[in-house]
Amino acid sequence: MGKLTATKIRKLKERGNYGDGDGLFLRIGDSGKGYWVIRCQINGRRRDIGLGSLSLMSLAEAREAAYLIRKDIHNGLDPIAERKKAKLVIPTFRDAAKQVHAERRVAWKSGKHQKQWMTTIEKHVFPKIGDRLVNDIEGPVIRDVLVPIWLTKPETARRVKQRIGVVLDWAYSNGLRASEAPLRSVGRGLPKQPKKDNHFAAMPYEEVPEFLKYLHTKENVSRLALEFLILTATRSGEVRGATMNEIDSCNHLWTIPADRMKMGKAHTIPLTASALDVLERVRPYFAPVSNLIFPGKNVKRPLSNMTLIKVLRVAELPYTVHGFRSSFRDWVAEQTSYPGEVAEAALAHSIANKVEAAYRRTDYLEKRRPLMQDWERFCIAG
Repeated sequence: MGKLTATKIRKLKERGNYGDGDGLFLRIGDSGKGYWVIRCQINGRRRDIGLGSLSLMSLAEAREAAYLIRKDIHNGLDPIAERKKAKLVIPTFRDAAKQVHAERRVAWKSGKHQKQWMTTIEKHVFPKIGDRLVNDIEGPVIRDVLVPIWLTKPETARRVKQRIGVVLDWAYSNGLRASEAPLRSVGRGLPKQPKKDNHFAAMPYEEVPEFLKYLHTKENVSRLALEFLILTATRSGEVRGATMNEIDSCNHLWTIPADRMKMGKAHTIPLTASALDVLERVRPYFAPVSNLIFPGKNVKRPLSNMTLIKVLRVAELPYTVHGFRSSFRDWVAEQTSYPGEVAEAALAHSIANKVEAAYRRTDYLEKRRPLMQDWERFCIAG
């Protein structure tokens, strides 16, 4: 039997808590209005849970509500968490993917990646599960999305799988689904993809001097950019986005800012006489309006990656632009005695060993100067 009665409640005027028993009490505020509250233990913590206003809930209704909460707690449920779940609006996969894309695209340096991330999902995922709620997507439906492209477009399929996982993990971290993406089990349920050599097709370093001679037979922005890329052992995007203010002509240095580097860390490259010569030869194409060293047809925009690849295709060579970095690395390993860490620093590679990465404080700039000069001599010797 409770301690409160309807008559007692009508007489309550002073501010305070008035108990009915079993954790239920009526809280009278400064305004004289009353609110029902149940005090209970949830996972070892004392919690006060509001039940409603006295003006809307009678004593009998408050006792019934309190009984149901105690019953839920006895059955292992957290009433507060359940209330939060009830208020959540579960989005569709389509809406969740758009939200993830909007949140993460700022951190992606590549505009191409920003576009491709959503394009692959729109093409391969939305038609099948775009309208399903994120808390209703499990292994079998993910597998059904991937099966049609798993063997025919293996690289695309792997990217789609990873991006589905990102969206579902985002939903899990925001309390919108009960588990993370079940990608491990999905992977086991798919056939084994054919093995593929993922290395970029690289020109053997012995052929690089002859190729540079070929580049010199005709002069245009794309050929000059490719020559500069080879001499500096840098990535295509780093060269195509290079601006004049990154060049220190007095000290013969090119410093690529962190926001243009794959690893997000500024990289300084010693410039040899041949590299500086390329910068002189490309000056007629320089457009102050963009400050780009190697402008595209629209001088406000850099060259496209396809423009550099076209140089190789016109020469009927089966190599990739990125492969020249491998050519350089193979030459260092086979034709010089420079330590591997100096070569890796020249390529701005990350350090795989976390302990070594934590203690290394140098970028070997002074040791890289003679390395790049030796590379230059090799490249022009032919």
